[in-house]
Amino acid sequence: MLQVSRLTKRFGDLSVLEDFDLTVPRKGFTILIGPSGCGKSTLFNVLTGVVSKNDGEISWLGKPMLHVGKKSAYMQQKDLLLPWFSLLDNALLPARISGQDMIAATGKALGLFKRLGLVGFETYLPGEISGGMRQRCALVRTLMFERELVLLDEPLSALDAITRRSLQSLLLLLQSEFDKSLLMITHDIEEALLLADQVLVLSRLPMKVLEQFSLNGPKPRRLSDPLLIEIKEHVLQRLQEELKI
Repeated sequence: MLQVSRLTKRFGDLSVLEDFDLTVPRKGFTILIGPSGCGKSTLFNVLTGVVSKNDGEISWLGKPMLHVGKKSAYMQQKDLLLPWFSLLDNALLPARISGQDMIAATGKALGLFKRLGLVGFETYLPGEISGGMRQRCALVRTLMFERELVLLDEPLSALDAITRRSLQSLLLLLQSEFDKSLLMITHDIEEALLLADQVLVLSRLPMKVLEQFSLNGPKPRRLSDPLLIEIKEHVLQRLQEELKI
């Protein structure tokens, strides 16, 4: 479990996080949704140690730590694949950096390529394939870090609607098949309702949790579900009200 308590981050006189609390259940899928500029990416930067916190506590599996940068894998909106490396070489970067056995790591990466629909594209360069396939490769690279906690910062937002829907099912595999604990940022309410076990609706700065919804039942879900339609309309209204303040 990821536990964040009283987390505070200020940039000069600007308070982005002020006594912010967050709990991400182990092997659960938690999604944050809120207005642009509300502090979601700053939260991830604090969690990964890119910027330091001013106050508060962060713990993973009950162990306090300054940040979870070395305990988590981080997948961002941009795939960040190296353009001069093949897809397979990009996927193997975590193994090279951490000094893993490269024969075993290559076998694992090839297995993930097969599982995520990239067989036959191992030698392709990122510029030779579609955005959706690049994100699949980025997902393989994320799994190669072999870390239970995965942070996802709008990983599908740059994709077209059809590609995005197909990759949403792959994100669910992180939880159902690879036993990851997931914390994700999105601006897409429907995406949050399809994927999450809990959805946290966030305020403007300084960021706080306005509401939290727990979603039960099997996934993938259907957007035609009356309960999801009701929650979607409520969240939209709440965010619109927040923007008017």
